[in-house]
Amino acid sequence: MTALSPEFLLTAFIVCITPGIGVVYTLSVTLGGGFRAGVWATVGCTLATVFHLVIAMAGLAAVLHTSALLFQTIKYAGVAYLLWMAWAVLQSTGSLAVEAANGGSPARLVWRGILLNILNPKLPLFFVAFLPQFLPAPVPGQTTGLGPLVELGAGFTAMTFATFLLYAAVAASGRKAILSSPSVLSWMKRAFAASFAALGARLALERSP
Repeated sequence: MTALSPEFLLTAFIVCITPGIGVVYTLSVTLGGGFRAGVWATVGCTLATVFHLVIAMAGLAAVLHTSALLFQTIKYAGVAYLLWMAWAVLQSTGSLAVEAANGGSPARLVWRGILLNILNPKLPLFFVAFLPQFLPAPVPGQTTGLGPLVELGAGFTAMTFATFLLYAAVAASGRKAILSSPSVLSWMKRAFAASFAALGARLALERSP
């Protein structure tokens, strides 16, 4: 029996489509460099998701849960990076420039996507709380093993990639219209910068569990 129930897939889709760090990054990169750049941003964000899933499944999330110092260190590194991203968008520098550009090299886009999402200590804790809710009920006398958990993790990863790819496609479809209007372009820059700053502020206010 598969662990990928319709309830899990629907919940995972809602979680993935909710605007967050990865969504803002994917949209800004796509508007700056087109759909191909958005695909690379999606790859980076998805790889970070895989990393956090592995941490959660390996039980390392418990370390973050019990080590306030480690949690705070990772958290404030993430806050600093998000604020830098907000500044970079406003200054229209590098691959974060929301204007017609080549979007930066694939490696750079992937790496930034990884860094943005990997510096969020709440993600492995989220997976620890989220995934077990959808594990099949244990059968008396049998051990469940890691199979169902790995299946759920793979399903969530695939949903993350597909959802962010959808965001990139939507952004790419309206890219020409946005870039042809200086007033809309200016508004988009401010909106993305404000989004990164707001996400940084929200992360800064997160307390260690």
